[in-house]
Amino acid sequence: MGGKNKQRTKGNVRPSSSGRAAELLTREGGVIPGFVGFDSTVTSELSYVPAVHGAEEIDNLVDADFRLVLRKLSKRDGVTRLKAVQDFGSMCQERDAEDVKGVLPFWPRIYCKISVDHDRRIREATQQAFEQLVLKVRRSLAPFLKSLMGHWILSQCDTYTPAASAACQAFQAAFSPPKQPEALSFCKDEILNVLQDILLKETADTLSDPQSVTEEEREAKYVRMLTSSLLGVKRLLSLLPQDERMALEQRLAQLVTSGKFWKYSKHKTPQVRGAFFEMVCALCDFTPGLVQAEAARFCPAVLLSIDDTDPLVLPPVWEAILHVVSTIPDCWTHVNAKKGFLPKLWALLKEGGKGMAKALHPNLMPLLSKLPQQVTDPTLDFYTTFFTSLIHGLSSERAAASPSESAVIVTSAVECLRYCILHNTGEEEDQRRIRTMFISQQLLPLLERALENSSLQNGPLFLLVTELLVSWEKRAGVHSGSDANESKEVFQGLLADFWEGLGLLFVRYADNEEADSQALEGVATMLQVMRYPERVNRKHVQKKKSVKICLSKTEVNERSGVEGGGVEKPFQTVSDLVNEKAFGSPQTQHFEDVVCQLAQLCLVHVNEKKSERHLVFLSLLLRSFHTPTVLSKLVELDDKITKDGEKKDEVNVNNPAVQFLLERVVVWLAEKDRSDTEHLVEMVFSSLCCCSQQETTRILNHITTMNLQWGIILQIIQMACADAETLKSCRDWLKGSVLGEQLLGLTKELCNVGCNSSSASSTSRPSWTLISLVLSQHHNNEPLIGEVYMEKILEKLHATLSETKSLSDAGNMEPLISFICDVASTFFSSVQDCLLLQSAEELLLTVFQLTAQDQTHTHLSDSLLEKLKKAFVAGVQSLVQRSEYEANEGGFLHNAALWVMNQLLTVSLDIKSLQVLVLAVQNIVETIISVCDQDSHLLVKFFTYLTPSQTGWSRIRQALPPQWVKVPLLDSRYRGVCEKPSMDIWKCKVSNKLPAHLCACALLGRVIRTATVVPCDQNKANYPSHLPNLKHTVAELLYALQWCKEVEYSPTVVSAYHSLLTDWGLSQGQHSLVPTTDLLETLYSRSVELGGLWSLTLEDYIDTNNLEDTHSASLRKLYGSADSLFPGSESKLSTLQVLCSSMTKEDRETLVALAASGIINWQDNENVSGCLAVLLCCLQADTHVEEEVVQAVLATMIEWRNSKEDWFLFSSDLSQATTDQLSLTVEMMRFLSWLVPNCSTGLGNSQWDFLLCSMLAWLETASDNVSSLWNPWVQLFVCENAALIVVLNDFFASPSPDVLEKLPPELAIEWSDFFVEGIYNLLLPLPVSITEAFTEPDDPTFPLAALESVGVALNYVPMQQLNQNSLPARFIAGQKTNLPEPLQTLLNTFCPLLLFKARPLQITVYHLLEKVMPQLPVCDGEGDNNKPEDDRDEPCLSPPASLMAILSTCEELCDNILAGLQVGEFAVVQPLSVEYSCILGYLLAWKLLLIFFKSSPSHLRAHYAQYLKRSCSLNKLLLHLFKLMPENPIYPGQGSDSKENKTFFTESLSLVVNESDSVERELPHLACSVYYSTVQDLPAMVRLWWNSQEKRVSAAVEKFTIKYISPVLSAQEISSVQSSTQMFDSMTVKARSAAREVIATYSVDDIFIELVIQLPQNYPLGSITVESGRRVGVAVQQWRNWMLQLSTYLTHQNGSIMEGLALWKNNVDKRFEGIEDCMICFSVIHGSNYSLPKKACRTCKKKFHSACLFKWFTSSNKSTCPLCRETFF
Repeated sequence: MGGKNKQRTKGNVRPSSSGRAAELLTREGGVIPGFVGFDSTVTSELSYVPAVHGAEEIDNLVDADFRLVLRKLSKRDGVTRLKAVQDFGSMCQERDAEDVKGVLPFWPRIYCKISVDHDRRIREATQQAFEQLVLKVRRSLAPFLKSLMGHWILSQCDTYTPAASAACQAFQAAFSPPKQPEALSFCKDEILNVLQDILLKETADTLSDPQSVTEEEREAKYVRMLTSSLLGVKRLLSLLPQDERMALEQRLAQLVTSGKFWKYSKHKTPQVRGAFFEMVCALCDFTPGLVQAEAARFCPAVLLSIDDTDPLVLPPVWEAILHVVSTIPDCWTHVNAKKGFLPKLWALLKEGGKGMAKALHPNLMPLLSKLPQQVTDPTLDFYTTFFTSLIHGLSSERAAASPSESAVIVTSAVECLRYCILHNTGEEEDQRRIRTMFISQQLLPLLERALENSSLQNGPLFLLVTELLVSWEKRAGVHSGSDANESKEVFQGLLADFWEGLGLLFVRYADNEEADSQALEGVATMLQVMRYPERVNRKHVQKKKSVKICLSKTEVNERSGVEGGGVEKPFQTVSDLVNEKAFGSPQTQHFEDVVCQLAQLCLVHVNEKKSERHLVFLSLLLRSFHTPTVLSKLVELDDKITKDGEKKDEVNVNNPAVQFLLERVVVWLAEKDRSDTEHLVEMVFSSLCCCSQQETTRILNHITTMNLQWGIILQIIQMACADAETLKSCRDWLKGSVLGEQLLGLTKELCNVGCNSSSASSTSRPSWTLISLVLSQHHNNEPLIGEVYMEKILEKLHATLSETKSLSDAGNMEPLISFICDVASTFFSSVQDCLLLQSAEELLLTVFQLTAQDQTHTHLSDSLLEKLKKAFVAGVQSLVQRSEYEANEGGFLHNAALWVMNQLLTVSLDIKSLQVLVLAVQNIVETIISVCDQDSHLLVKFFTYLTPSQTGWSRIRQALPPQWVKVPLLDSRYRGVCEKPSMDIWKCKVSNKLPAHLCACALLGRVIRTATVVPCDQNKANYPSHLPNLKHTVAELLYALQWCKEVEYSPTVVSAYHSLLTDWGLSQGQHSLVPTTDLLETLYSRSVELGGLWSLTLEDYIDTNNLEDTHSASLRKLYGSADSLFPGSESKLSTLQVLCSSMTKEDRETLVALAASGIINWQDNENVSGCLAVLLCCLQADTHVEEEVVQAVLATMIEWRNSKEDWFLFSSDLSQATTDQLSLTVEMMRFLSWLVPNCSTGLGNSQWDFLLCSMLAWLETASDNVSSLWNPWVQLFVCENAALIVVLNDFFASPSPDVLEKLPPELAIEWSDFFVEGIYNLLLPLPVSITEAFTEPDDPTFPLAALESVGVALNYVPMQQLNQNSLPARFIAGQKTNLPEPLQTLLNTFCPLLLFKARPLQITVYHLLEKVMPQLPVCDGEGDNNKPEDDRDEPCLSPPASLMAILSTCEELCDNILAGLQVGEFAVVQPLSVEYSCILGYLLAWKLLLIFFKSSPSHLRAHYAQYLKRSCSLNKLLLHLFKLMPENPIYPGQGSDSKENKTFFTESLSLVVNESDSVERELPHLACSVYYSTVQDLPAMVRLWWNSQEKRVSAAVEKFTIKYISPVLSAQEISSVQSSTQMFDSMTVKARSAAREVIATYSVDDIFIELVIQLPQNYPLGSITVESGRRVGVAVQQWRNWMLQLSTYLTHQNGSIMEGLALWKNNVDKRFEGIEDCMICFSVIHGSNYSLPKKACRTCKKKFHSACLFKWFTSSNKSTCPLCRETFF
């Protein structure tokens, strides 16, 4: 057949092997035989489907797709068959009817097989597919019905319900209900054939193939088929017409007479037995004649199976029993009832039906009605045994555990009892004894049992007994209108006996000092059910079985009310007879007598023994029996007691209820030691039911004034509110003054106790609950108590809460606040219009104030704060829900807003306090919006109340600290002056409190944000805000944000404030809510009027929203004409500076003309500085200006130099200069800075002298005034001076030839010879002076900007100035150095500054030292040559000591900073923090050291490397670098589609002094740069370190290096070989970049050597491999030695490949020169220190390297020659 895994092609029509076999049979025999299915029936008609002659005919009849599916249906695999059936169903649905009809001849055989498949899914799918087939072919199915119908009926009785359901659905689709009997009649014989064959002939092995089906599956299928067949007979009989059933009786008789059929009643499988008994029921129903004929078989089989309690079998067994006893009148003659039937029944009943009571017990009464006299004799014994067994079943384990089982047994017992009594109402002695037995031995014991069992009490027993009694009363004539009959006396006697027995039973339980509480409760429950049966939940009342019985004539007459005998009456069911509806409770006098007797008995026990349980019982009795009779009996008993005892005060009352209450209940309530009073309160209200309203009020007032526990009053009020009727009767008391005064007194007492004690006791909780209840409980919109008292209580609560608010230790009063909060919350949320009361609004305001203050101030716990918030929200909701509420002055919203503004303006708030206050206000806004909407007038008014006036805004704005000036001033974005700046102003005192302006902006911004949330379906532009004065508020918010930006979010509190605004969505200032032109006009008017920060706010608004491009016309419209802004004031100048770039060319030219005129025609008192500033603004905006104008301005300045020299501040004490003077000087510097690149060609000698001399003089002034750099204007002076120096350096560095021609001839020489030296002699000491004057870089007065500017200027310092610097000499004792004094001083001065916490200074120092580093090794080389090498064994030389000292310090700091990280974990360092400075200094020092190392010659490099190796510095560096380099060092700013993958290793690092944008990535990039330099310049040492690391570290290092460094470094090495200009005699070097190879060819005379150097993938970590190329004229051993030498050099020397090759060539050359190898390392030149063999043995005369000998002696522990073994001298 082929393998399982072969491709199966859909629609493949090539026949499989079985198909080919069929073809062969056709050819040989001419026909295709019919295939008989395993489960086709035995009869000849249905054994197979007739074969079709010829395969071609099949092909013609059946569609190809159908043919494929039908083939798959015969496959062995279950999944294949299932899929095929589903496909068949869908094809039947989709194809044409004609195509489907072609399948019909083959369908019956297939259907008969797959409809009984083992897989239930296939069976279900078969029926669903059959339904589709039926719907498609309709009548065309008729010819095939007989062959289908047998299995169709079987399928409708399938044990798998979905399959059976699908088969029934298909049957209904085929035949309408009227047609179904006809179809079955047509096929009835065929159906019965199939069913009979299965029941009588088939076995498990004939139904399934034993070879292919397991025994378990065969047995399961057989059982299923048996069950289906038995149920199939039942279904057939139920659907056939009556005459057809009669016709089938003969065929059925064959089945019934078979012995095999009767064995199914004892079959081992329950479902077969169940199906058998169901079929018996059907036979009894439809063929009673057959059953009666075979009674001898039916009766034992059914009646003796009574003990079959399997859940599947028991229901059909009992149904069969009832059918048999009804159908076969003489059934008991075939069975011995006494021995065979009844013992099994008693056993079953005693076990409670073995958990099947629900199915069994409802059948008992119908069974009783059918039992004849011969079975029940003797009757008394029978009934006694029956009911004893039945009631005993309640004790069974299942009944005890299951209330529903127990309820069924109880229901069955009472109904059977009731039925039996109705049938034993005669006057005969035996019937009387039976009745007595029923009462005394069955019913009363059952009730007694229930009194001790709570589950029986909760069941239907008491209700059933009540109905029983009412039924008896009706028959006894007790009920009015009931019919009397001859049995009247019998039922009266029954009632008397029952109540007598019940009374004695009750007394036995109650008249006992230690009476069982549960039993007493049971008694009360029973009496309550009897009193009010209609209130009982009837969940356990079961549906009754009904069986038809014929009553005697008298009973029929009695029931029907028709006179006359002999008339046949219709049958009446037993359940109708027994289940008479008992409306109402028992009305016999016995009932009330029993209750009175019990009540009096309880009272005696209470009076004499103080019995609490009897008091509770009495309360329960009175709950149901608060009748005048019962109360009178109690009062009578009381009177007797008082007559017998002492005389009592007369109570002049006629109402026994009042008398009982006043004399008894009230006394019990007043007892001090009483804990549980609920039952007494119930007794009060039970008794009040018999009182008038006046009496009720009088009694309740009396109780109120008795000083009872408040918990009792609470219970009374709760019970008074329980229902409308009680509330109506108690209304006068609740509204009255007695209760009101008591409650007010209670409130005051509670508040006083709470204030004076730190914790409220648990006893006060009921009192608070009482207060909460009377405030919040409203009926018909009326308060429960009088309004006056409610107002007074609220006032007291508010007063108490206000006191706690003013105390700092409110936390101690937490319990009190908690109670008040609960009361307020309930009051606000429960009472409509509660806030109409003034006191309620005041209370709400106080709650709001508590929620709006920080917990550190109020000391309230989180849980209490949450309570307060809920109470507050409930109150605001209640307030704004009132449609008539206006937020007028004096109301809650007005007072709340005033209080909030007071908090903002007078209390210094920290971040937490502000957050709490804003959230509280936001709660109000959100609540208003949730109740009203966003344009609510309440919201508008509340916002108006919250917004400060313009003067208020102005006042809090002026209170903002002025430190914001510094940053924009030094950035040249702001030109301003200060009256008299002092150092204290700039020393910003670190405070954690926020200025009032920031707080107000945050609050109003959050309110605006909350109130203007745009719904999802609205466009923002179409959803205008209704809040007033929004543009002013938004402008203030933008001002606050600008202030934060200018102070650079420092100190921490400002940073936290800005983060808070960002979280609240306010970081953009909400400007989108105001039209752009409106906000622009507002900001412009403020800028022109006030200047300062408003101008910067305007500038930021224009830039952020790109208004120069989008709203240029609006911007020009603001100022109208340019001359309107020509400065007459500082504010106008600030505004002009902002708008200058957006002005038209004409406007700027007008301003230039005005400014130039103002400068040229200057006067002493005029604003010269302002004119200069305007001119510069226009010049910087690229405004064209005539050269004559510039010359005129410059000439004016030279004039000032002569006449107003003090304006230039040369040699001045800048600490005494005003900001106006400094500003003028700064403007002149700026003008000169602009002049040099733009108009330099027009300047003459005198003008250049003025410019350069002024610059130098200003620099000198700056150097003399370092201590005044705390002043931002002095810092600006230094910054602009440094900027002028930078401009001049740039100008003179590379002037174009054209410019050079036009310059004065001697100018360039003067600049380089005189001015440069002068500049840098002054500039070089300046960083040191600044750091000495200002030692704390974190101090707000630290002149970082000046340091940065000086640093930029120092970048231009020439090398000569560094080498011959005039710095004060600085040397360190004991410091070994070969450097000249100026260089050593330079290093000692600047190296320590690498660690100074100021990035610009660190970068400046790096750039300065970077220039001198390459010169330093030369000095060491000179010093090194003076010393004989042979004195040292392992030569090592320290790099510059001052640099190494800094490196050592940084190393320790970095160790501490990075201690907690593993190699490979990336350390995130906060930019510009202390840690950042330490690591930056460390990496810069290493960068300098690597530059120094790279500049060293080979022999010195080995000595420095040895030093680094000994100090382990490099090892630590590498570990640190792998914590500082990012895991993915991708260079930022690349597009996603970028082809080049730039990394920190491919891009060079530019360390710029004044660069601030890339600070975040500077450290990772620098770390990558240092690592790259390290592996490039010290590859051998890195390789050594890598090999010594543990596996985890080395793997991480290798992975990172291979991925990011090796490709770049290999390419660079190969490239350097290719581009190398180094020439070797007799050696050529070539490189192959693709193969990462370098080929060196050495040839001398006849010798030719070729070496191939291969770089590894993980270069430089892996060793470089040296492979042999061609060689001519060299011995093998020598060749190997040379290869080993080259490999050693390349592996162990710290340099490039070219340097390694040079060393090797030198070695080979020496060998050819005749110098012998060292016999230890077999090399002429030493691999690390590059020395020649010099140490000779005196014996053998061989020479060795001194380093090799040192290693030889130390490792061998001998001092002998390695060759001759003589002692080495």
